[in-house]
Amino acid sequence: MVNVAVALSLPVPPSADPAPDGEFGRLVALARSRSSDDRQRLLLAVASLCDANPPGAELSPVLSEIFMTLARQAEREIRAVLAQRLATADWAPQALIHMLALDEIEIARPVIAASPLLKDDDLLRILVEATLEHHIEVARRPNLSGRLADAVIDRAEPAVLTALAGNRSAQISEEALRRLVDSSRRIAGLRAPLTRHPRLNQQLATQLYQWVGQALRQSIAERFRIDEASLDAIIQVAADRAAAAAASPQWRPADPPDSETERRLIDKLKAAGQLRPGFAVRAVREGRRTLFEHALAAIGEFPLDQIRAAVTAETPQPLYLACVAAGIDRTAFLSLLTDLRRLTDGRPGEDAYGPWTPLALDARDAARLFNKLELRAAG
Repeated sequence: MVNVAVALSLPVPPSADPAPDGEFGRLVALARSRSSDDRQRLLLAVASLCDANPPGAELSPVLSEIFMTLARQAEREIRAVLAQRLATADWAPQALIHMLALDEIEIARPVIAASPLLKDDDLLRILVEATLEHHIEVARRPNLSGRLADAVIDRAEPAVLTALAGNRSAQISEEALRRLVDSSRRIAGLRAPLTRHPRLNQQLATQLYQWVGQALRQSIAERFRIDEASLDAIIQVAADRAAAAAASPQWRPADPPDSETERRLIDKLKAAGQLRPGFAVRAVREGRRTLFEHALAAIGEFPLDQIRAAVTAETPQPLYLACVAAGIDRTAFLSLLTDLRRLTDGRPGEDAYGPWTPLALDARDAARLFNKLELRAAG
């Protein structure tokens, strides 16, 4: 295998003899070709050769470079075939597996699901850098570690939590399962998989029973000894109290129920040096206002109340200053502002003094100006 790799990596002079016969000769001929189709055939042929005779844990550096070079040049369809081929290979170049795992989801899916070369730190990177679809695949990964399960729960993405709840082989601790049951109060999609979860215990089943429909209550009652009459009475009292509180003119909504979870996630990312301005931008794009507020406050080292006041201000200027201070490019701000207004009933509002134009400021000046503002949250 090393000889093949060296041969494929060497330049071929114009006067070189024709390629030798056999599989080795076919690979060299493909390597000499400038055709993109032949390059793709070469990529798959080398993969097949490694499959038939795995070189072991220490893959030739030259062969690894060949894989990476060819994969970067390959069309989408070839990368998809390569991902399927390498999904379970323990000899594949790690850099190539990492590249495929961050590729578009149809390519990344088999690699995330099965590659033995993806360790916890690699999967955590996917949770931070990749799309929601990638996060779902991480949550579905067989035998997911407890560390990864906790990270998924910390992110509090409803679709990803639902995928984790349906992953019966994941190593979910009792505390992690309790957090999932707590989340099922506001995320209806969690309830059905949790009623069937093998680690659900009597205490958590009783809690879950309060939030599910009649069919799922019957399923829980079949697994556990539930006093349905007593629980039904408790549920009705709680519903009556909630209705009375909502009807009161003094009633105000509290922070979103996942606010503390969002804060913990931001704290962990910041402590790990993984909190970036792009994370805050993506939070708004994904409709997660609270996560955006916590991220912006942490990146800019501003009080959370000040950021929330800027988000609900009558003009975009305070929020713009905070974003620039946190390293969000001013060219990206107008798009962020449009997305944020969809989440806040049009806040921040339009400037009363006419069309607003973002000023050219550096991060230090923007932070200094923002800290001088005296902001008060709306409502």
